[in-house]
Amino acid sequence: MDVRILGGLSVRENGVSITPTAAAPRQVLAVLAASADQTVPVSVLMAELWPSGAPRGARAELHSHVAGLRALVADALHEGRPRGAAGGGTGGGRGADTGRGGADGGRTAETVLAAQSGGYRLDTGGGSHDVWQFERAAGAGYRAMEAGDLSRAALRLGEALALWRGEPYAGVAAGPRLRAETVRLTASRLSVLDQWVEAQLGLGRHAEMVPELATLVARQPVNEALHAQFMVALLRSGRTEDALDVYRRLSGALAADGGREPSARLRRLHRSLLTARDAVRPRVPAQAPGVWARTPRLAPAVAGAAV
Repeated sequence: MDVRILGGLSVRENGVSITPTAAAPRQVLAVLAASADQTVPVSVLMAELWPSGAPRGARAELHSHVAGLRALVADALHEGRPRGAAGGGTGGGRGADTGRGGADGGRTAETVLAAQSGGYRLDTGGGSHDVWQFERAAGAGYRAMEAGDLSRAALRLGEALALWRGEPYAGVAAGPRLRAETVRLTASRLSVLDQWVEAQLGLGRHAEMVPELATLVARQPVNEALHAQFMVALLRSGRTEDALDVYRRLSGALAADGGREPSARLRRLHRSLLTARDAVRPRVPAQAPGVWARTPRLAPAVAGAAV
């Protein structure tokens, strides 16, 4: 089974999509995919579908959604094989075929989407899952950062970020479980992004990161960490005035977003930028009006300003 969550739900069994188009079964599959290879209690599925309280007949409706998903699994397992009379029709005919063994070593609809201990379990059969891949690559990147191996950190964290195709569970109706999972995944991605940028800047790739960071801060106008990294990249690329402009825009965005002001960390960086700007401004010696003094070198403490 191949599960994709990071940018829209896609679940494929035997190379064939089993992702339904109808909203409710799609939502059920999304919750099962979020906890793939684990049992999801019926109570959790019902709270996801009916957060304000399950109506009468809710269990029967949930069972119907599961039956429909199993029918899709059965079709995927037998794709390309001759269908018997029981499987040739629609609706109940497809459901009647769900117990047949699959072509891949005995997987059936009932083992792929198994009823277990008061819930249901989506069995990936050792297949791929983009969230698992993301977390493995991110973990390797974090360990490389801790070890000071910035090149490996940038590589593995970049691999983790490349798995994202868009918003998690895009196109799926979200109840409490999926909303919480979306928040968790989004926060995890931001953490990986922060460390990836740190690794890139640590490798001295300031100028190369400027266009990337410009795009990132445009998408997240009140993200202080990204703005701080953007300011550092601009400063170390010799673009101090541009870095000050970034700070001014961030200050305005924070003020509009609940009357906030930049953190102490950002204010310290701002002071470093002002010092850097003043250090390179040409000055006129008092004893010789009209003659420009030699531009002083940037102080090491300023040139190395970091967040």
